[in-house]
Amino acid sequence: MADQPDEIASGLLIDFPPVASPAQRGPARFVAAVSFDRKELQTILNVYGRKVVDGEWRDYALDFLRDRALFSIYKRASERPLYVVEKNPKLRNKQGQYMVIGQDGRILKRGHDLSTVLRVLELAVVK
Repeated sequence: MADQPDEIASGLLIDFPPVASPAQRGPARFVAAVSFDRKELQTILNVYGRKVVDGEWRDYALDFLRDRALFSIYKRASERPLYVVEKNPKLRNKQGQYMVIGQDGRILKRGHDLSTVLRVLELAVVK
């Protein structure tokens, strides 16, 4: 029965609003995020690699937010990170833009130099 039309759709009509052209919308807003540069990331990953070889850490996550960058360190794939290395450039002229935060939310070390701040992770004994 080639003469019969195929099954007709439900007939639901969706009315989409007209889309403005890029010229009408204005310039696209680019929100710059804070990130670790290559040297900072290398310093963090050197410490992380040593702890992975020792079997203390297993996973990490990077978060680049508008006001800060986070390197979260996990012992297992769990909900809460064991440590968080944070870079907050707004604190550069105050207490230092780098800090290490423990699992309980306490700031373990804060300072201007990343390698000195990360030294607290070398001395940390994981239970």
